[in-house]
Amino acid sequence: MMKKMSMPTSKTSLVLFLCQIISALDVPLDSKLLEELSQPPTITQQSPKDYIVDPRENIVIQCEAKGKPPPSFSWTRNGTHFDIDKDAQVTMKPNSGTLVINIMNGGKAEAYEGVYQCTARNERGAAISNNIVIRPSRSPLWTKEKLEPNHVREGDSLVLHCRPPVGLPPPIIFWMDNAFQRLPQSERVSQGLNGDLYFSNVQPEDTREDYICYARFNHTQTIQQKQPISVKVFSMDSLNDTIAANLSDTDIYGAKPVTERQPVLLTPTGSTSTKVELRGNVLLLECIAAGLPTPVIRWIKEGGELPANRTFFENFRKTLKIIDVSEADSGNYKCIARNTLGSAHHVISVTVKAAPYWITAPRNLVLSPGEDGTLICRANGNPKPSISWLANGVPIAIAPEDPSRKVDGDTIIFSHVQERSSAVYQCNASNEYGYLLSNAFVNVLAEPPRILTPANKLYQVIADSPALLDCAYFGSPKPEIEWFKGVKGSILRGNEYVFHDNGTLEIPVAQKNSAGTYTCVARNELGKIQNEVQLEIKDPTMIIKQPEYKVIQRYGQVSFECIIKHDSTLLPTVTWLKDNDELPDDDRFLVGKDNLTIMNVTDKDDGTYTCIVNTTLDSVSASAVLTVVAAPPTPAIIYARPNPPFDLELTGQLERSIDLSWIPGDENNSPITNFVIEYEDALHEPGVWHYQTEVPGTQTTVHLKLSPYVNYSFRVIAVNKIGRSQPSEPSEQYLTKSASPDENPANVQGIGSEPDNLVITWEPLKGFQSNGPGLQYKVSWRQKDVDDEWTSVIVANVSKYIVSGTPTFVPYEIKVQALNDLGYAPEPSEVIGHSGEDLPMVAPGNVQVHVINSTLAKVHWDPVPLKTVRGHLQGYKVYYWKVQSLSRRSRRHVEQKILTFRGNKTFGMLPGLEPYSSYKLNVRVVNGKGEGPASPDKVFRTPEGVPSSPSFLKITNPTLDSLTLEWGSPTHPNGVLTSYTLKFQPINNTHELGPLVEIRIPANESSLILKNLNYSTRYKFYFNAQTSVGSGSQITEEAVTIMDEVQPLYPRIRNVTTAAAETYANISWEYEGPDHVNFYVEYGVAGSKEDWKKEIVNGSRSFFVLKGLTPGTAYKVRVGAEGLSGFRSSEDVFETGPAMASRQVDIATQGWFIGLMCAVALLILILLIVCFIRRNKGGKYPVKEKEDAHADPEIQPMKEDDGTFGEYSDAEDHKPLKKGSRTPSDRTVKKEDSDDSLVDYGEGVNGQFNEDGSFIGQYSGKKEKEPAEGNESSEAPSPVNAMNSFV
Repeated sequence: MMKKMSMPTSKTSLVLFLCQIISALDVPLDSKLLEELSQPPTITQQSPKDYIVDPRENIVIQCEAKGKPPPSFSWTRNGTHFDIDKDAQVTMKPNSGTLVINIMNGGKAEAYEGVYQCTARNERGAAISNNIVIRPSRSPLWTKEKLEPNHVREGDSLVLHCRPPVGLPPPIIFWMDNAFQRLPQSERVSQGLNGDLYFSNVQPEDTREDYICYARFNHTQTIQQKQPISVKVFSMDSLNDTIAANLSDTDIYGAKPVTERQPVLLTPTGSTSTKVELRGNVLLLECIAAGLPTPVIRWIKEGGELPANRTFFENFRKTLKIIDVSEADSGNYKCIARNTLGSAHHVISVTVKAAPYWITAPRNLVLSPGEDGTLICRANGNPKPSISWLANGVPIAIAPEDPSRKVDGDTIIFSHVQERSSAVYQCNASNEYGYLLSNAFVNVLAEPPRILTPANKLYQVIADSPALLDCAYFGSPKPEIEWFKGVKGSILRGNEYVFHDNGTLEIPVAQKNSAGTYTCVARNELGKIQNEVQLEIKDPTMIIKQPEYKVIQRYGQVSFECIIKHDSTLLPTVTWLKDNDELPDDDRFLVGKDNLTIMNVTDKDDGTYTCIVNTTLDSVSASAVLTVVAAPPTPAIIYARPNPPFDLELTGQLERSIDLSWIPGDENNSPITNFVIEYEDALHEPGVWHYQTEVPGTQTTVHLKLSPYVNYSFRVIAVNKIGRSQPSEPSEQYLTKSASPDENPANVQGIGSEPDNLVITWEPLKGFQSNGPGLQYKVSWRQKDVDDEWTSVIVANVSKYIVSGTPTFVPYEIKVQALNDLGYAPEPSEVIGHSGEDLPMVAPGNVQVHVINSTLAKVHWDPVPLKTVRGHLQGYKVYYWKVQSLSRRSRRHVEQKILTFRGNKTFGMLPGLEPYSSYKLNVRVVNGKGEGPASPDKVFRTPEGVPSSPSFLKITNPTLDSLTLEWGSPTHPNGVLTSYTLKFQPINNTHELGPLVEIRIPANESSLILKNLNYSTRYKFYFNAQTSVGSGSQITEEAVTIMDEVQPLYPRIRNVTTAAAETYANISWEYEGPDHVNFYVEYGVAGSKEDWKKEIVNGSRSFFVLKGLTPGTAYKVRVGAEGLSGFRSSEDVFETGPAMASRQVDIATQGWFIGLMCAVALLILILLIVCFIRRNKGGKYPVKEKEDAHADPEIQPMKEDDGTFGEYSDAEDHKPLKKGSRTPSDRTVKKEDSDDSLVDYGEGVNGQFNEDGSFIGQYSGKKEKEPAEGNESSEAPSPVNAMNSFV
């Protein structure tokens, strides 16, 4: 059986004049349709019935209407036609019926008082407005009156009358003082509804002369005031004093004290009164009472209750206010005034009358020719209103006859109407309290069917929900509607469909098979039309994992899950609420994709949390309660690794993907940061677990991509800051279907191992990458740039295939394709490989050397032809070595150096050459197999350079006016020495430097006696050597001439020498002074302002190795003694060697070096034996005793307070020594004072230190040091020192 039900049409912003009723046409609210249909006039806007206007402004009387064709307008005034054309002050707005009466240009509002009515007319009828009564606002002045002061006794009641002038509308009354401040009101003093000010009892503080009543007229925006009223309150005490002053002592008289009185009503008067109010208005009842103490007012309704929700008390409960009154509010209302002495009451009989109000207002009729219809006009009121009808604004009794029309009281019946029956009818309902007027038209139309729903409109609904398919239509007569599914489907019938009167098709429970195209057909006797709409059915949105009830301790962390499933074509939005309100604006609340996390939970977080999921079609929600509890007084929290997850579940199984979900285990007081998902392939690698992916700790589900032909099991590991949990129990197994391989082997290469083969290698696919059984590889190759066919071979699951018999080093195109029992992988990409390499055939030619400076040369060569390389050109190697030094003409062991220049370069730089030397070099080409033949040796020489600093500077034999200087030639002369330069200057007691003296010394000299010096004066010396190129670095030293012939004994560090390599330097020095001193070495980059770096020397050794230096960098160095303030050597400057490319010679593996070391060890052993024999023969050496005996206490630099050594300053060049430093430069004891000195055993020690600081020098019997290549030591060669040095 087919269902029928009416359904309201959609709303529109337009105020429309066509509405549906039973047995009449339903005109859809379609603006385009309405513009095309003829329609009688309808009043859309008009002024209020009682229209009070401002007499100072223009009067605007509104009347707007619409119709088709547009209506014309006319007006009546006081029942007669109002000809606006004859009044210059009156105009009508264009395309409107609104009147504008010009008052501001000379018109008077009083002249236009009256009753106005507007008529809107077109060819289909006439509509009329309400009777609009125009009255100007009035704000008359107060009548002048003489106000006498009010003298009142304390405790008596008082009424101050306002009596405002009668205005239109009535004014608003309020009381103020001269300062325009509102007078305070209370239960004792208040203003009545009539504007009077009532005092239940007066008090002395009520005395004042400025009680002023104000009347505000809102329409004219004016305020009028009454003359101030004076009130004088006499207290009983003052009144008794006045009477006593005027009477004799014999008179017995006195005013009575303030007496309390029971309540008496000031308003209303009497015991009863009546009140009439209209339905829908506000009822105001008032009772104000006098009395002392001040009475309290209470209200009751006799025989009933005061209406709830509509009753209010105002003015300190003196006024009862009931809003929106109805006939049921009629009755007797009693007010009761009560104080401690008694009570008074008053009964007000209230009658509620009613102006007319609609029960059924007439509604517009749209009929087809020949149809029937009715207009019903029903109203109610008290008294009952009378009903009268008008047609086109004329009483229906005198209106033109219409045979289709019949009036029956409040109803007009239309039978078999025709187009000429169109008209506008007015229903007037009136009684003594007012009237109602309503226009309703009858519009007779003949129209073919029209479908107003857009064509091919798309409807989307959720499965198992109702689907409503619109077919908005119009036609006259009313069309019949039929629905079809599909273009050629049959008409829809049956219980599964509901057909609404407005054309809508409803499918109460839409299923997936309900989707498709639906056709709506509308037909009447004038025509037929159809329209198609589309219906799509979407999967419902579901919360598959809802938030759960949680109990969390304060300051903990909690998470609510909300995992959803939705239609893939819909975009969901997830919103979280707390207690049905938005989440607090707090960074502690973290909203994730599938969860809500609350950090650092507090008590205020307690409540209900709701997850709401919305799409454009549906909405679902789920809630959970969070309870926050205090942390129990337990011992310190124990943090541990989390417990393993559990309840692993596989869902959404597809061929290449699956969903894995789990439940986290206990986090053990440390939040889970992430979950690690691992898998096992029981088919290929049973028992071996592989890393799959990981997700944040707030996520408990993951979508996993799978490979074919793998028997998967999954497990989950939880991770927190403490560590990883034990793995969860494995999930159930899931075997994916086999498929052909998705990918080919990676890292395919073709590299020959021999000159006549090609080795093709690749990375085999892993077990799960095979995608199926029978994994093999198709290996294909062909020579590049040769028109050959591919040669292919299918091999088993290996990773290499060798092609034999190939030409030497030719390019091949190679590809490797995977296949299994189900087919081939996609076509692989090609790679280029080469067959095996062979050694290059020719050497580079035309080798040329260009010497740039004394340490740098540039070498050029011609590249070899690429065909002769017979392999991948990797570069060129330059072999070069020093033949001899031109300055000494002595050959040294050849240390061959190699520089490699990558790529096809044809030149290179040779750094780190020694100046003034002869070199040889050759060049070789290099490929992947090795080096080719060498080019012929090329000889070149480096020019002279500046020399290094002199190897030492020693100052001896200090006298009153002379010093003896001895020095060693530079370790690296770097050319022919031309001379030495000596500069020196005195340093006075204020640390200031004196004039600088410069002396040029021939190159063949090794000592100099400076004479004519000042006695007891410190001098600073600067000494360097020169070649023809220029001056080398200088060495500095300081010395003091003595006051007398007794030479003082001071501690001293001197002759600091360095031997530098690329990244380290050997530092050695001489020390004279107290035993058991701990030394330190300070160094830094020369010229830098950075602080000195300090290295502690292990023991009392006189050498140290500085490591970690930067190649090619100049350094400054000095040596100091711990515990001796200011006791440091002078600075020395050295430079590390440049970085050498491809050094391939290790000196420690050379035969000559090993032989030299053995010889040095043997010589040291012999020397030690000789020293011990001499010592046993000579007994003790009294050097220390003699030094102590000859020490001069006045010269010995001891501090007076603690006996320690005075400050010793090793200032930098050109810096004075610290004040008080008197240590002499030379610490050599005179021979006559120490006959047993160990100096007799030899002073010179020629040697050098290897990289680890071991002493590898040899002893010499010479009295003076001889220059030697390498680093040198000037320490006295005692057996003890020799032993300390040999480490």
